[in-house]
Amino acid sequence: MHADLAYTHPVPKAKRAGHEVALGVDWGLNTLLTAGTLRLRPDGRITALGAGGQFRAAGVLAKQHRLRRQSERLNAKADHYQRLIDGRPDEHLRAKHAVLRDEIQHVSARRTNLNDALAWAAARWTVDQAIAAGASVIYLEDLRSMEAKGMGATMNTRLSQQVRGKIADRIRHLAAETGIAVVTVPARNTSKHCPQCLTPLRHRKAPDQPTVAGWKWAICPHPSCGWQGDRDHGAWRRIAARGLTHQAKTAIDKTSGHMVIRSVVDTLEAAAVVTPTTKASGMDRSKTGPTPRKPARPAPRRRRAPSPTRPHRRAGKRPEGHAPTDRRLPRAAHRHQNVTTTSTPTTGHQARGAALGAGFHLHAHATPPRWETIPETYSDTGSLS
Repeated sequence: MHADLAYTHPVPKAKRAGHEVALGVDWGLNTLLTAGTLRLRPDGRITALGAGGQFRAAGVLAKQHRLRRQSERLNAKADHYQRLIDGRPDEHLRAKHAVLRDEIQHVSARRTNLNDALAWAAARWTVDQAIAAGASVIYLEDLRSMEAKGMGATMNTRLSQQVRGKIADRIRHLAAETGIAVVTVPARNTSKHCPQCLTPLRHRKAPDQPTVAGWKWAICPHPSCGWQGDRDHGAWRRIAARGLTHQAKTAIDKTSGHMVIRSVVDTLEAAAVVTPTTKASGMDRSKTGPTPRKPARPAPRRRRAPSPTRPHRRAGKRPEGHAPTDRRLPRAAHRHQNVTTTSTPTTGHQARGAALGAGFHLHAHATPPRWETIPETYSDTGSLS
């Protein structure tokens, strides 16, 4: 037996104002969501907590667009069959038309299930970002000001059929469980102005994709600012900063019951700037040129004094530069290397790899010894006497 029992449990109440850490979310076309967190300091400054993240559902969106194109072709074919049937009734065409209608319903069901799964995944990712950063509010762009128009029939259709409305509803549902407020803010000029000085940005091709057409990369022309980055990353900074400065203007919409900020106040907007964080070191780490070379690591210092000798033969280390004199060196016997001379190979001598030189190059120089006074006696424990 399976029973579906409804139950309720208490959750924290979301507050409209008094937020210090906020998550800003920007909508995109190929990159569905771009989000990051800002902190409102006690002195009124706004700083970024990290570089932000992106929810990229390229595979799901590609499948969604394929199903959309398939649905458009099926509907166009079904409309053509309907016009033929209206002009001259034909049972064979009626059967084909019925098959097309069933296929259209099947494709529509697949698109609905795919949109639901994508909306839940995007909402779960957004709320998890807010929980991990300790944010008490999520600021979203107002979808009512994002009407798709003026971009061609195909692009307008793609924009209009995005699952943004479903994602916003799922975000509110999941955020309510943890007491995180979800507030919509006006989307005007969020991608146009610099998040650090509010100067109009210049958009150009992305530096990592110079051959791909587009205007994803934004550069601030102000000489004292110089901010640059992906326009979506600048947009979520502007959205979160606008929400933090306008949080006293948050109201409850009577129709939907959602928290909204309806308008932008110029005096509050002037304070919605993100203060750049100071670098930990004086080194400029921006990738505007080649990476400077680090200084070469110095060679390790050699031992200046030779190791003291031991009374017995096999104890102790061999002093620096010494070669044993009580036995013959089978490997380097023909290289004429002693403690004071360099390698002088014999005429006609042919190297035989590591067999003669023990792996060393034939032109290696022997280090001359640097003699120092050695104490006459040396105890067995290693201390001088």
